[in-house]
Amino acid sequence: MRHVYRALATAALSALAFSAQAQSPYPNKPIRVVVPFSAGSTTDIIARAIAEKMGAGLGQPLVIDNRAGAGGTVGSAVVAKAAPDGYTILIHSSSHTVSPSTYVKLPFDTLKDFAGVTPIAQLPNVLVVSPNKGRRDMQSLVSYARANPGKLNYASAGNGSATHLNAEKFKMQGKFFAVHIPYRGSAEAVTDLLAGTVDYYFSPVAPVLQQIKEGQLLALAVGSAKRSAALPNVPTTSEAGVPGSEFNFWIGMMVPAQTPRDIVNRLQAEVEKALASPEVKERFTRLGADAWVMKPEQFDAYIRDEIAVNEKLVKNAGLTPQ
Repeated sequence: MRHVYRALATAALSALAFSAQAQSPYPNKPIRVVVPFSAGSTTDIIARAIAEKMGAGLGQPLVIDNRAGAGGTVGSAVVAKAAPDGYTILIHSSSHTVSPSTYVKLPFDTLKDFAGVTPIAQLPNVLVVSPNKGRRDMQSLVSYARANPGKLNYASAGNGSATHLNAEKFKMQGKFFAVHIPYRGSAEAVTDLLAGTVDYYFSPVAPVLQQIKEGQLLALAVGSAKRSAALPNVPTTSEAGVPGSEFNFWIGMMVPAQTPRDIVNRLQAEVEKALASPEVKERFTRLGADAWVMKPEQFDAYIRDEIAVNEKLVKNAGLTPQ
């Protein structure tokens, strides 16, 4: 009988401990941040910058877990299946809103399986060329492309990437045809651009900023709606003569659907505080990134709208879903 009482007492104590843990303020243990790209990628760098500051504010470390593969869908699937308790977070890019159009079957529902927390940053792509090509401004490139269909080619960091879709939108709005050459990543694309193998590339700002400053590459325009703080004298593609060609590349935070609203709001507030810190501001300036925040419900609506916009863009670009 004594064994029975002891077993009941142990069970009761375990239940009380679990109840106390469940009722203790969030967070009470480390938080996993899934980044669906490799270490050193732009998304990873932004995630690490924001995670460090958020950890200080939340009183618990945010641990980066890189789960690269299939355009970010491998890592997204991990988060979609995670418990909606605030201890698994996804920091993804705008590729999240492209995947539904570029993959025949996804292991998750992009709209139903995630809840938006907030965007974190916008990172303009910059249209760069080799100075050896002899084109000093964007209009000379567009004029040549219109007069010589298919004679120009352009690099991207892969089919369906932000660098690809930015170039496709520019090409469509500019009413010309150029040949797409996809690479495995930005580094390979920049190498061939410097060598003159490709004619132009819509690159993230950070990987080419030094080459621009040293004159190895020319920045003709940025592909965003507004100028980049890192390149204030470089016009947008719309300002330079191709209106409606802007493409917004962003990085943002999401959690599994059904995550309690108070946790979502707490995370959003901590991102906003982190972005206001001098350290993060300085880091973002070096990356050519602009801080960008929204309330969770606004971010959800933005994601819905962008999925529809990118579906049209992918269709117009003639991309075949994988």
